[in-house]
Order: sequence, then C-alpha cells, then structure tokens
Amino acid sequence: MLSCKEATRLLSEGQDRPLGVSEKMALELHLLMCRGCTNFGKQMDFLRQACRGYLSRRKPGEDAD
Repeated sequence: MLSCKEATRLLSEGQDRPLGVSEKMALELHLLMCRGCTNFGKQMDFLRQACRGYLSRRKPGEDAD
C-alpha cells in the first residue's frame, strides 16, 4: 500500500511521464481509499489546464512574470 507521500509523488510524475503498470495499479488502489490524494490529483489537473490556457493566450514575445 502506498503512503500519501508516495501517491502524490506518482501523481506528479504521472504528469511528466507514463507510469508503469504496477505504479498505476498501486496508485489507483490508493486513490480509491484516499480522498485527500484524489483531490490533490484533481487540483494538479486543474492547474496544468489553467497554465496551458494562460500560455496559449499570451502574445508572441510576451515575457512571463
């Protein structure tokens, strides 16, 4: 069983690379039982989409703060 620290690490890594089968299974099992980590994953997805939306609306050559 994954700890919340391990689960959040996998959620973060899963944004950048494909997770292995055993990682996915362990993470899904943890998420079925842990509302906090489930919410963390949803928040990460929201932030990623918000950043993509912001970056797509920037004018070419405009510097990010």
